[in-house]
Amino acid sequence: MLAYSKLPRSTFYYYLKQSETDKYFVEKAEIKELFETNKQRYGYRRITLLLRQKGIVINHKTVLKLMKSLNLRGKQRKNDKYHSYKGEVGKIADNLLNREFSANKPFEKLTTDVTQFKVCNEKIYLSPVMDLYNREIISYSISLSPNLEQIREMLQGLTEKLPDDATPIFHSDQGWQYQHSEYQRYLQEHNIIQSMSRKGNCMDNGAMENFFGRLKVEMFYGETFSSTDEFIRCLKDYIDYYNNERIILKLKMSPVKYRTQSQL
Repeated sequence: MLAYSKLPRSTFYYYLKQSETDKYFVEKAEIKELFETNKQRYGYRRITLLLRQKGIVINHKTVLKLMKSLNLRGKQRKNDKYHSYKGEVGKIADNLLNREFSANKPFEKLTTDVTQFKVCNEKIYLSPVMDLYNREIISYSISLSPNLEQIREMLQGLTEKLPDDATPIFHSDQGWQYQHSEYQRYLQEHNIIQSMSRKGNCMDNGAMENFFGRLKVEMFYGETFSSTDEFIRCLKDYIDYYNNERIILKLKMSPVKYRTQSQL
């Protein structure tokens, strides 16, 4: 057995001895490594998927028990929402999405919103676009002010990727930006169908609310940033990580990997 192992002799016998006294010694070591590699962002469900990808077949309930015994707990979210609603200052669109957060193909259903971060006594605003097909962030804008220019930049990034024949439903809340005549005109010019949440119903945009909550738990709450520039770099890095590496439980893989595989 040692001949086929790539471990040093002393390490091999250490693991062998430990495994004789602890049935899940190897699994615990893998769980701790995966938990730290993913910056303590993963709970037992995603850890279970990663273990199975490595060929370790184990029940998710067992993973939960092992993580509890190791005192490993994924970061928890807080209730911290930015509100851009300022009353009816423009045209309100119907709620066409109607909480149907699944899509059959890319660019069929999109959603957007704005969230706020307070860093170094300044406020920073993120305006992303999510494709509900695979939960990928396909465009975003970061600004020190929640103004119309930020929305223009977000829309520009979206339409650069939008296929010529796409006519997506584009959902948002009733924030002033989305009631603005320029925003609505831009959507019409690009064959994008506007949809809005009902007033006071944040769960009408639940997919984006969930993204914001997870984003803040995994890269913002409890973290210290030396400057707004450092925070913005970390925010961009997280969005890249979210798109390309972070497992979406429903997809069992990252958004980009799911999209890539679906196009094969």
